[in-house]
Amino acid sequence: MTTIPFNFLTDIWSIFLLVLVRISGMFFLSPIFGRRNIPAYFKAGFCFVFTIITANTVPVPDLSTYNTLASYAVLIGKELVVGLMLGFISYMLFSSIYIAGQLIDMRIGFGMVSVFDPITNVQIPITADFYVIFATLFMLVTDSHHLLIKAVVDSYTVLPLGHMHFSGDLLKQVVVLFGNVFAIGFKIAAPITVAILITDLALGIISKSMPQLNVFMLGMPVKVILGFAIILITIGAFRGIVHVIMSGTYQEIYRFLNRAGSP
Repeated sequence: MTTIPFNFLTDIWSIFLLVLVRISGMFFLSPIFGRRNIPAYFKAGFCFVFTIITANTVPVPDLSTYNTLASYAVLIGKELVVGLMLGFISYMLFSSIYIAGQLIDMRIGFGMVSVFDPITNVQIPITADFYVIFATLFMLVTDSHHLLIKAVVDSYTVLPLGHMHFSGDLLKQVVVLFGNVFAIGFKIAAPITVAILITDLALGIISKSMPQLNVFMLGMPVKVILGFAIILITIGAFRGIVHVIMSGTYQEIYRFLNRAGSP
């Protein structure tokens, strides 16, 4: 009769728990899997099943140095930070769409109008809500969320369990990531911003040449119509922008994993 060593069972449990912590942290902040309107037990069940599948492919780490409860708690904290950072990177680049929507709404006169977003439980501009819905649908149609799952699985090869190292390069990457988010948001809103700026200059010239004309009443509907027209014209190019955002997300994720794995 063969017996299963107790150490073997404890190692399996340790690997399963570490994998579950990283996956849960990642899906908690990801733009697709972390939606607030998805029931919590659905997300918990998905993380549990995904962990069972992933744990069978993860290389067995050397946990001999984590032989106390305090050291093991530190290891769990490291894996949770890795998962949260992966989700944070995917959410940050996706949030550039919110910045673009805010800039567009301020230019076309919708700065005071907002809708409730079930993803973040906050009020967001209506243009940003439109762009986010379009980007989410595009990601689901093109199976981009599968690449996000693949990035999580590959993270255990690039950054094995227990090999997380905090360094100044990680902080530098976060700062650069913030700058890239604002840059992408400005680029998305650039066509409408430039068109509205030219419209404001034209209305200013008309106001000086024809003082009897109420430029304020004329300018508001002109800006709204012009903004919607440019959105319809540039919506085809927005698909390419979403592709660039997703490509940048995966590049930033793998860059973070490589930097976190190097001492």
